[in-house]
Amino acid sequence: MSLTLENAQVDDPQGRRILGPLSLQLSESRIGVVGNNGCGKSTLLRLLAALQMPSQGCVRGFGTTTQEQGEQWPRWVGVVFQNTDHQLLFPTVIEELAFGMKQLGWPDAEARAQQALAERPGWAYRRVHELSGGEKKWVCLRAVLLMQTQVLLLDEPSSGLDQGQRRQLRAELAGLEQQQIIASHDPQDLQHCERVIWLEQGRVRAEGAASEVLEAYLDA
Repeated sequence: MSLTLENAQVDDPQGRRILGPLSLQLSESRIGVVGNNGCGKSTLLRLLAALQMPSQGCVRGFGTTTQEQGEQWPRWVGVVFQNTDHQLLFPTVIEELAFGMKQLGWPDAEARAQQALAERPGWAYRRVHELSGGEKKWVCLRAVLLMQTQVLLLDEPSSGLDQGQRRQLRAELAGLEQQQIIASHDPQDLQHCERVIWLEQGRVRAEGAASEVLEAYLDA
């Protein structure tokens, strides 16, 4: 499995460059993206998720590009946003979990959602807006996992979680088979990655082994 950026660039409406141009082949099973706020991490994930199209260049994968088959991308790539309120659309947990599968045309979406909630008795009709930050993160991640995508994008996954919730989330992510691309300014989220890409002002400042890149990032 590999996603590739080919001279991909993102400009704002005024034509100012936000990200890139980037040429990267993302083939490792665990890839980290580190950088300070505003460096382009979230924009990169939006590109990879086909939520934003490049101003120039392309994002390639699955035998096509986001420009050609962006509407099909959710079958292959799922994303969990830093701010879960930007992702949650429905009033109840069961509706939220079933939505993505329904969009893919799965006839058993409700049954699969109910099965996923076996570990959370009584959650099906809980109001999403009443959930804690950690609970909302669980719902967003579970909704994406239920769609059985091949690539999982995570934007600041530990944001808003306490230490116990962070350990639990990292343990769950470690056990998943999907390729994961994790954007975070917290090096602890990325220590297990095979490769880390350090973004600065929308460009790659360094990339390589996690230990080397994270050490350089922390010393900068």
